[in-house]
Amino acid sequence: MSDDIIAVVDPTGPRRWLGIGMLSVLGGLLIYVAIAQPPQILAWQVFLIVLGVLSLWFAQRLQAATTRKLYLTETQLVDSDGTVLTEVSEIVSVNRGMLAVKPSNGFMLKLKSPAPRAWQPGLWWRFGRRVAVGGVTPGGQTRPMADIIAVMIAKDT
Repeated sequence: MSDDIIAVVDPTGPRRWLGIGMLSVLGGLLIYVAIAQPPQILAWQVFLIVLGVLSLWFAQRLQAATTRKLYLTETQLVDSDGTVLTEVSEIVSVNRGMLAVKPSNGFMLKLKSPAPRAWQPGLWWRFGRRVAVGGVTPGGQTRPMADIIAVMIAKDT
């Protein structure tokens, strides 16, 4: 990453731990209910255990993903592990409106061409021509980043 960093999103703090805690408690409760008061039908017990394990797995994934940061440079939006979310030249629009389909405290980018699917829970996801940033991220960091991207793409057109 040779470009200067313009904006940073760092998902630290209470939102991160609240999300991890909620998923962990949900997983633990589902497994507890499946074992302590098993349903009459075995399929429901297996279903509860599978959902509990999935919730615990998602909590672990959320914990690992939210140790990363997002950096905006003049040319790229990049993850701290080096994953390029998108090139700035690929961005068509930024949507952070109240009715937009986007993560909490985040924004949605529409791209010119489809990109491979990727997901870091609580931080960002990419599906087709859409990249979404947000989840457990602080709004005080994502709003300025979205505004800067909007200015960057408006300047290019």
